[in-house]
Amino acid sequence: MALRNLDIDLLRCFVTIADTGSFTRAGERLGRTQSAISLQLKRLEEQVGRVLFLRSPRSLAITSDGERLIGPARQILRLHDATVAEMFEPDIAGSVRIGVPEDFATAHLPTVLSAFTAAHPLVELEVTCDLTLNLLDRFHAGHFDLALVKRQPTQEQQDGMRVWREPLVWVARDRQSAADFSRVPLVVSPEPCVYRKRATEALDAMGRPWRVAYTSTSLAGSLSAVRAGLGMTVLPLEMVPPGLAAVGEDAGLPPLYDTEIALIEAPGLSETAHLLAQHIIAALERGA
Repeated sequence: MALRNLDIDLLRCFVTIADTGSFTRAGERLGRTQSAISLQLKRLEEQVGRVLFLRSPRSLAITSDGERLIGPARQILRLHDATVAEMFEPDIAGSVRIGVPEDFATAHLPTVLSAFTAAHPLVELEVTCDLTLNLLDRFHAGHFDLALVKRQPTQEQQDGMRVWREPLVWVARDRQSAADFSRVPLVVSPEPCVYRKRATEALDAMGRPWRVAYTSTSLAGSLSAVRAGLGMTVLPLEMVPPGLAAVGEDAGLPPLYDTEIALIEAPGLSETAHLLAQHIIAALERGA
């Protein structure tokens, strides 16, 4: 019987479709058109003699044969990429410690870091999520090679390079509940928290009474409290989840400054950490 080989590029295409749930997003990640992705999947299905996805204009679902292939395909790709890195990029290895605010890590960073580790499988990332002021303390104590930190936009010179900026908004369960509060109940992270400080200073400047109604160390906990109607919080506009409402002056709330994320690098940075920093900057510049 003739020896059969599975094409690495076709397996990568298959796994990326499964991970993204979309031909279009798979094409964006792999730098190919949607039609090219569709053609590659068809070629792989011809090679294995199985249908791997059920497609319709509105849905995409992996088949039972696709589920059988996905695990071995991931193993093959990991071994292949590690071998390529060992042979062609032997110096791109080591560990990099990076500190990140939890909300930014949740919304923007997973795809960025995943792309880096896929390209450099010999690199080990150690990611820590925490409040910005805690991250800064740990960075200056030498615990991180890189840190992404929130800061207020200003004309003054600041440490680090700005890599992201977007508007902050008040978030409530719905517009009506936001307007009903005589004293604004805040759902916040523990001090020190940049968004907590931004919210209370804005309310104080407006002269609107407020109280801390719910304190949570996690983004998920804060969002659950807002959904339950226990209060309102502050988030970047892009992070307002479905089912919650961004509110503002119509609810008698003051405007908020934009939020800015800066990347700071430790002195004597390794070549591997520097490469990650450049990757983060480039990825965020093009919208991850």
